[in-house]
Amino acid sequence: MVIKEGDLVLLVYKGNKWLIKVERNKVFHTHRGFIDVNNMIGKEYGTIIKSSSGYDFYIFYPLIRDFVVQLGRKTQIIYPKDIAIITLYADIRPGKVVVEGGTGTGALTLVLASLVSPTGKVYSYDVNAENLMHAKRNIEKFGLSNVVEFKIGDVTKHINENNVDAVILDIPTPWLAVPVIRNVLKPSGVFASFSPTIEQVIQTVNMLENSKFSEIECYECIMRQLRVKNGMTRPFHRQIVHTGYIVLARLLAT
Repeated sequence: MVIKEGDLVLLVYKGNKWLIKVERNKVFHTHRGFIDVNNMIGKEYGTIIKSSSGYDFYIFYPLIRDFVVQLGRKTQIIYPKDIAIITLYADIRPGKVVVEGGTGTGALTLVLASLVSPTGKVYSYDVNAENLMHAKRNIEKFGLSNVVEFKIGDVTKHINENNVDAVILDIPTPWLAVPVIRNVLKPSGVFASFSPTIEQVIQTVNMLENSKFSEIECYECIMRQLRVKNGMTRPFHRQIVHTGYIVLARLLAT
């Protein structure tokens, strides 16, 4: 695949990663010299480009996880390891209709949209209009605007859609949204929430247990990256381990 003007590329140097839009007459500065971005045009993905200081940088096609991690942030994102569990356990796939509560930067929105595309739909709610505008720009970069409808609103008070396949929450008080979600999910539909503290989990689970939900589960995903070298393989000294707790449940028919 050949790099063209306007493409987004992932520039990598020894664990450092930058998401860059390829534009003519653009210079990208790093701690190892600057990169003439114009020289990327016409190159194949997976090739090497040298900085002004002679260091080798790799040019890769960005994966969706790179977009998630590298998104311009105005709020904290859900990390790829947690998104992987949420989307798999909530059975997010093409054609599904999903409501997201708490858009943030659109990191989770991006993954949901890519999974339900081309025939599904994501309705993403946030109480902050600025968050929605920021997330919309991020979704546009990936070409998935037709799959996502952004809405300003509080999912603990009202959700316009009904008979949806899943509702996924990243909000401070997910338990308050449970009564609303009961009227939105189709029977057997999936509830999922992401919370940073165990106190939030307890209140959410208590509400689910009293609201005709079953198969209630809670997970914490601990993932460690290893530095692999002959005779000295070990985990990296610094890495993100705890990020939050995931609560999942299925709605019973009333």
